Amino acid sequence: MKSSFVRRLRFIALRLLLLFFGISIIWVVILRFLPVWVTPYMLSRKIEAFKEDKDTELFHDWESYENISKEAALAVVASEDQNFPKHWGFDFDQIYNAVTEKRKRARGASTISQQVAKNVFLWHGRSYFRKGLEVYFTVLIELIWDKERILEVYLNVAEMGEMTFGVEAASLRYYNKSAKKLTRYEAARIAAVLPNPIRFSIRNPSNYVNKRTGQIVRQMKYLGGQKYLDNL
Repeated sequence: MKSSFVRRLRFIALRLLLLFFGISIIWVVILRFLPVWVTPYMLSRKIEAFKEDKDTELFHDWESYENISKEAALAVVASEDQNFPKHWGFDFDQIYNAVTEKRKRARGASTISQQVAKNVFLWHGRSYFRKGLEVYFTVLIELIWDKERILEVYLNVAEMGEMTFGVEAASLRYYNKSAKKLTRYEAARIAAVLPNPIRFSIRNPSNYVNKRTGQIVRQMKYLGGQKYLDNL
């Protein structure tokens, strides 16, 4: 009786696991082609704002990769993940450095691919279970999407100002122009706030943001400019 019950539980668990794999793969395939209009993180930010009795309006305008300045694409790569064109979703050198460096505040080692997996498919939080799912979805998007698509989605879903998601929304809101017309310095300033877009401001940059902007501009030049992204 007991062994029969255990076998039934295993059968149900296996079916649920296969169902999860099937749905997640189909989901990733669909988003290989369709715009990502909303993410779990956008919804969670809206809920947080409602709970705190703040304005719940989200600013988000999807734009294709072709309609976004390549300076913006280069800026986020220079700022967040310089090995993005070369790795397969995980930058193990950066992970090793993050683990072994002795710093008062641990620095992140998430690649752009990992951030896309987290923002598009998961919730924000700290747990081994969520991290495991992040690894799984990172592998999936690296297998099913190409690098240009991963970067396109990142440029459209990353929070780049309070309740402001994507470079097009940030450009319209803070520079009053389309992301296609961003200059190198403007793109670098947007990238400079990415570590904490709620704390740091594009419109009223702190000394840290100004300093970080200059560093990103120099890194963009060091990488060779827009041609660094030619073979994505």
